[in-house]
Order: sequence, then C-alpha cells, then structure tokens
Amino acid sequence: MTTITIQAADLDAKRIDGTRVYIHEMLKRFGILAPENQFNIYHRTTFNKELAPPQYPNYTIHTKNAPFSWTQTRFSYELWKNTPDKLWMPMHALPIVRPKKMVTIVTIHDLAFKIYPELFPPKDRHTINAYTNYAVKNADRLITVSNATKNDLLTMYPFLEESRITVVHHGVTKAKKTSSIEKKAHKVIYKKLGVEKEKYLLYVGAIQPRKNLHTLIAAYTQLRKKYEYKLVLAGEKAWMWEETIQAQQNSKYKDDIIITGTIPFETREALYAGALTFVYPSLYEGFGIPIIEAFSRGVPVVCAQNSSLPEVGGEAPEYCDANNVEDMANAMDRVISNLGKREIMSKKGLEQAKKFSWDNCAQKTLQTIENAHKKKS
Repeated sequence: MTTITIQAADLDAKRIDGTRVYIHEMLKRFGILAPENQFNIYHRTTFNKELAPPQYPNYTIHTKNAPFSWTQTRFSYELWKNTPDKLWMPMHALPIVRPKKMVTIVTIHDLAFKIYPELFPPKDRHTINAYTNYAVKNADRLITVSNATKNDLLTMYPFLEESRITVVHHGVTKAKKTSSIEKKAHKVIYKKLGVEKEKYLLYVGAIQPRKNLHTLIAAYTQLRKKYEYKLVLAGEKAWMWEETIQAQQNSKYKDDIIITGTIPFETREALYAGALTFVYPSLYEGFGIPIIEAFSRGVPVVCAQNSSLPEVGGEAPEYCDANNVEDMANAMDRVISNLGKREIMSKKGLEQAKKFSWDNCAQKTLQTIENAHKKKS
C-alpha cells in the first residue's frame, strides 16, 4: 500500500476555475483507480459544495485550518506528523519544511505570471513566483498540463532537466443528452439573462486581465453594428477586473454585453447549449479547458492563436490574433455569418474533444505520482 497525501485547499474556494475543476476531477477518480492505496486529502475549512471530493473507503479527509500561510505552516506540520510515501501538490507550491524521505510531485499549470507579470496584483505575483521557483527546483517530479507549459518551464528554468517533467493534458466533462425537463430549465435561464438560443456569443471563464476581455468587447462592438447578437461573459470577477467592466460600460452596446457573475454548473451547461459561437480571446493559457468544453457540446470556437491553444484546439477553431481587434472581429464574423462553416467546425470540434478525457488524465496523473522517486541531488 502506498500512502499519498494531496493538498486540496483550493477546493474550499468560492470561485470555480480550471485548476480547481482539475483537482476535483482527479479526486473523483483516484480512489477508484487505486483502491489499494490510502489517500489523505487535506484542506482548510469547508469544501465548495460543487467541488467536494467523494467519500471513498480509501480517502481520509483532514480539515486543518491555520490563520496564515497554511501550506507552509499547518499543512507542513501535518506532513511531519503523518509522513506519507508521496505528496501531490496540484497547485505550484511545495512546503519548504517537509520530511526528506517523502517523494514530492507538483503540477505546474502555466507561467503566465512570468510572461505577463503586469496582469497580476504585485503581492500575488511575488508569492506565486517564489512558490513556483522553489517547487521547480526542489520537487522530485513535475507535471505540466500541456507541452506549451513544459516548453515555457524549460525556457524559464534552463537548469531544469526535461526528464523530470511529465505532460498530462486535462480532460473534459462530456455533455450529456439534454432531457425535456432540462430544456425547459434552459429556457428559464435564457429568460433570466435576457438572451435567446443561438442569438448570443459566449465566453466562459474568470473576469481578469489575462483573459483579454476588453479586446473581445471592442471586437464585439464592431460586429454589433452588423449583427444583433448579444455577448455573454459567463464568469465572476477574479482580480484586476476593472478594465473589463469599464470596456463594457464604454461600449455603445453595453446593454447587450451580459456579465453573469458566479454561475452554477447547470447554468454553464445551458449557456453552452444555446451559444451560436464560443469565443476565447485569452493572451495566454496553460491549457484552456473551456474550448474543449465548447467542442464537446458542438459549439464552434473562435480563439486566440497563442500559448497552448493551438496544441489543444488543433484544426477545430477559427484562430485570431489576441492583440488585434480587427482580426478578432473578422474571425468572429467569418464564423457567425456562415452556417456551413459552423457545421463543419462543430464536427471538427466534437472530434477534437475526443482526444481529451478526465479518465485518461487521472490514470496518467496517478501513474506519474505512483512511479515518482526521489530526484538525484
């Protein structure tokens, strides 16, 4: 039996993002994939009800709070108290004080804070920089969620041996067949948001500067002169969101730009189901789960051509320059004006989505954890 400790404090957060979905999806599967192993799952307070892990016989949930620097204080203490064989840190950090015989595995999602430092609050940027620098230098094994992130790591950390990195792509939660009851529920959601099915463009994700939503709003404002579609930004304020809100307010069509705030998963499903086109204008992504979610639901995707997005999107999206309003507007126009093109893109997206699975992600991640060993000093 192998004992594996997992730091899952991010599952307490109110805001749901891709990294938290990733942890949740892994914990839904690890206990079934390895019933012979013991998993100790640590968090601070109360799980977000939509992210709470299942209660498997080989899971022990530990709720251990601390007033500050939880990973480096209370969690570190718990590792000394109950030393596991393996420690998986799914979010960049690694306790500085820890048992030396314990094997450590850290997932690195992206290096946006190094590539676009100006898009992060200084305090947060300094913290994640320090944590990541330490983890990259000291973890026994690193997992990256794309080859793009792996290449960024090797560029930013020239001392890093490529053999210490395992690439494991994220998966996607497959869309289920919509029942007649759910379709009625979707109509209620559309009415509440003031949209009609296939009469809006959709973005899903946090409201923060790296997502480049002010450029999307500018591109949409150009298109709105030609089409009467609305724009739905399905996500809540994360950090440095003011520019996005200001762009919305400054748009001539601000009443047609809907920012939903926090939404439950069922609302998210309804929005995917009714979208004419999904748009993902991000400046940088470690993976980009929402484009695969859109693919798997048959929604044509317009997305930026940078970072990991071409790796994940393949030939399915219509790509654009994230920094060029005109190019983004033209890419969106080419899709929404052409039904035949949308149908082709929908089929390509469905095929592309088949390449990504949370089951495969969990199997490879768990295998990487189980096979990890102490690195040479």
